[in-house]
Amino acid sequence: MLDNRSYYDEFSSWYEKERHEGYHALIDDLETELVLPLCRDRDVLEIGCGTGLILRRVAPVARFAAGLDISEGMLEVAAGRGLVTVQGSATDLPFADGSFDALYSFKVLAHVQDIRKALREFVRVTRPGATLALEFYNRQSLRYLVKRATSPGAISARTDESAVYTRWDTLGELRAMLPPELSVERVAGVRVVTPAAAVHRIPGLRRIFGAAEVFARDSRRLGRFGGFLVLILKRA
Repeated sequence: MLDNRSYYDEFSSWYEKERHEGYHALIDDLETELVLPLCRDRDVLEIGCGTGLILRRVAPVARFAAGLDISEGMLEVAAGRGLVTVQGSATDLPFADGSFDALYSFKVLAHVQDIRKALREFVRVTRPGATLALEFYNRQSLRYLVKRATSPGAISARTDESAVYTRWDTLGELRAMLPPELSVERVAGVRVVTPAAAVHRIPGLRRIFGAAEVFARDSRRLGRFGGFLVLILKRA
C-alpha cells in the first residue's frame, strides 16, 4: 500500500484522463452545484483540491479561495490554472485559527486514516457560523456493492485503487465522529442510482441517469444512499 502523497503523485498524470465528459463530469457538476451557494462571497478552503477542477469554478464566486492538497503533482496542474494552492495534509493544516468561513472536501476524506484529527483541524481553521460540505464514501450504497464485486480501477499503468487506504462509513458512524462544534444541516447523496460509469457513455442512458442523479441528490430519502455521502455542516 502506498502513502497518500505517493499515490496521488502517481495518479496526477492520469487524473484528468476521463474527467471532462460522461460520468466523471457529471459527478463534478453534482458536487460543484452543492458548494457554489455555500462559497459565494466567502473565504473558502478546499481540502484535497487535486488539479483544481472544482476550485476553478468556486474561486470566481468566492471572496477568497485556496486549495490544499498533499500531492505536488496534483498541485502543479492546479497552480497552472492560476489557482491559490498550498501543499499540506488534512490532519495538519498550514493555516491560522479562524481563517475561513466555508470549507469543503470531495473524494478525499475516505482516504484519511485519522479522520477525527482532520475534523478537529477543520473546526480550528473555520470561523463560528462557517459552513462545511464534507464528502465520505457510503457503505450503505449501490456504489459500495459494485466496488465489492469488481476489480479496483487503474490510476496508472502499474497501480490501481487498492494501493491507497480507503474507508467506507455509514451515516450513523459519521454523525458519531463529528466534533461537538459541528452539526448536520442536511445530507446529500452523489451517485445514488448509477450502477456503473459506463452507462454515462450511452447518450440515451446518460440523459436518464443524469436526471435521476440530480433528483436523487436532492431527495431526503434517496440522498442517504449516495455512494458519495455529503454532509452539509454548520460550525458553532
